[in-house]
Amino acid sequence: MKDIKKDPFEEYIRQSEPAKKELGYAWYTAIGLQAVDGLETSDYLKKTAKDNIDGRITISEAGKLIESYYEETGNRSEDRTKEADIVSVRIAAILSEKAFTFSVPQYIGIHKRLFEGVFSNAGKIRDYNISKKEYEYSTDSISSIIPHLAKFVARLWQIHAFGEGNTRTTAVFFIKYLRSMGFDVTNEIFAENAWYFRNSLVRANYTDLSNGIRETTEYLELFLRNLLLGETNKLKNRYTHIRWEKQKQDIDDKKQDIDDKKQDIDIPDSITNKTKQHIQMLFNEYGFDRFFGRTEVMDLLQITASPASSLIKKMLELEIIYPMKGKGKGKYLFRR
Repeated sequence: MKDIKKDPFEEYIRQSEPAKKELGYAWYTAIGLQAVDGLETSDYLKKTAKDNIDGRITISEAGKLIESYYEETGNRSEDRTKEADIVSVRIAAILSEKAFTFSVPQYIGIHKRLFEGVFSNAGKIRDYNISKKEYEYSTDSISSIIPHLAKFVARLWQIHAFGEGNTRTTAVFFIKYLRSMGFDVTNEIFAENAWYFRNSLVRANYTDLSNGIRETTEYLELFLRNLLLGETNKLKNRYTHIRWEKQKQDIDDKKQDIDDKKQDIDIPDSITNKTKQHIQMLFNEYGFDRFFGRTEVMDLLQITASPASSLIKKMLELEIIYPMKGKGKGKYLFRR
């Protein structure tokens, strides 16, 4: 079996066999969406997913295997991984189904299906009124309705109807909604940009007038233009951050030539190519004079907390970086 840690579903998404391609997308999206809550799935889940895609087991059997796996291990330290695995199976199942009704009960029902047995409040809304406004899409071009779609999903998410699992539920509902309108969203944009999607929802609902900041759907619209129009706008998490907008010009002014930077940093040959690439990307961004922490590593490389911490630990061991004093715990500089 190929290394399941390296894009386990790419072969299915790229192939022409429709059934496997659709299941591959469903699983890839299901696993990718766990990142919105900082979760990672297990290797066992990925293996089980591949068995389902290859037709060796049904998706229902996959769910039972995952539940049995955790009943046997009984390891409470894996509770968050367990949550990611169980919810991933359920998302894949929902995305594999054709039926969908644009309604509040459907939205609540998705939350219940995803989190029953995981959260005590599965399928229970908070004390908010959920309202919706339908738009007439049929007479408009796709480009012109994207702002409406962005506002719709931003407002739906902003209600925060559920105590936990709100973003994942909203994403699944929105994907099903887009499909029901005839949009082909069977691609990896949701899976690969789950954090960007969440951060875009935050920016669409964040206002701080004292600092001249207003809510904006511009980031959601870029996401949707890539999704629905096939554009290639850069979906970088750091672009959605307030501090990025304020520092962008300063960063551009201070940025050194990339070729010069490559000559200045010494990366050992003993580490993997992927690790080398990540270190080089960090150095290209921060150079010798700007400090960074785990959050910046996660944002720039679009990885979760655990691999970001591992990368920082590796760079410290190799003496590529060193802790910076006076800026709080967990800040580092590249060593000259």
